[in-house]
Amino acid sequence: MLEKELQTLIINSSPNVYYLSGFTGTNATLFITLENSYLLTDFRYLEQAEKEAEQYEILRVDNDLLETLGMLAKGFSSVGIEEDYISWADFRLMREALPACVLLDASNIVSEMRQVKDEAEVEILRQAITITDQAFVQILEKINPGITEEEIGLELEFALRRRGASGRSFEFIVASGERSALPHGVATAKNINRGELLTFDFGAKYKWYCSDLTRTLFVGEPKPKHREIYEIVLEAQEAALGAIKPGLSGKEVDAVAREIIGKFGYGEYFGHGLGHSVGLEIHETPRLNTKENRILEPGMIITVEPGIYIPDWGGVRIEDMALVTKNGVEVLTQAPKQFIIID
Repeated sequence: MLEKELQTLIINSSPNVYYLSGFTGTNATLFITLENSYLLTDFRYLEQAEKEAEQYEILRVDNDLLETLGMLAKGFSSVGIEEDYISWADFRLMREALPACVLLDASNIVSEMRQVKDEAEVEILRQAITITDQAFVQILEKINPGITEEEIGLELEFALRRRGASGRSFEFIVASGERSALPHGVATAKNINRGELLTFDFGAKYKWYCSDLTRTLFVGEPKPKHREIYEIVLEAQEAALGAIKPGLSGKEVDAVAREIIGKFGYGEYFGHGLGHSVGLEIHETPRLNTKENRILEPGMIITVEPGIYIPDWGGVRIEDMALVTKNGVEVLTQAPKQFIIID
């Protein structure tokens, strides 16, 4: 706050509220100054807030949040807000409630703090990833011709919750046949048929942290091109994982996988970034893509997920989560990556 010349900071987003205070309720706003910290919530959460956010002064606000913020902000000339999370309508209301304050974007303050995970966060993420790995192995027993994409998604969520997950970290992608060429092909009522690729991308929510895993397999007997595409994607993914180390930018890691896929003539079919950071949210910074100049640091946890997507044919994506270490990288995902064939 001192570096950005901010006298006060207003935090509304649930991930950042939790990160800074430990409060897990669904209604909270933090008002932070250089001397004091306040957590504003309604009657339903007062007792919970007092237990979870012991370092904050708890203020009850029911229908007078903006009025209370206006009173707290008296005497201050600048307020940092989260532009990344606030709507234009809420911004206008906040500007009216704080007429004497200049509203400045402070989204990066907390997001930059969250980029590097401490040991406790890494351990939670390890557990989330283990839950996801185990669910993947279990779901292999459920896949057979005739089952629908939606049924697979449901079985995956059951498997995650039985192992301790509080829920899923995003809407699962389950895409078979030609639909596997859709990078974000969410599950439908389509049946899984023999002779089809099947890609699923899913993750667990565990103690508020997210995991992310993608695997592509084949139902029936694959043709040579299926194996070819899979091996290219796997080679690109493993090369990118092996290249990760502190000091590299996101675009430098992205280029490793992109060069391999391009070398085999499929560059135009790899249209998204190589990966992203993961933590309290499924997509965090820094990213791995062609424009990311931010530098990797020890303690960052990122995904590496190259893919090849050919319209009217299908697609392959393989994704692991990895921890940037002082000397390189530790691949956290342990789910098998060989080309699995479901007969």
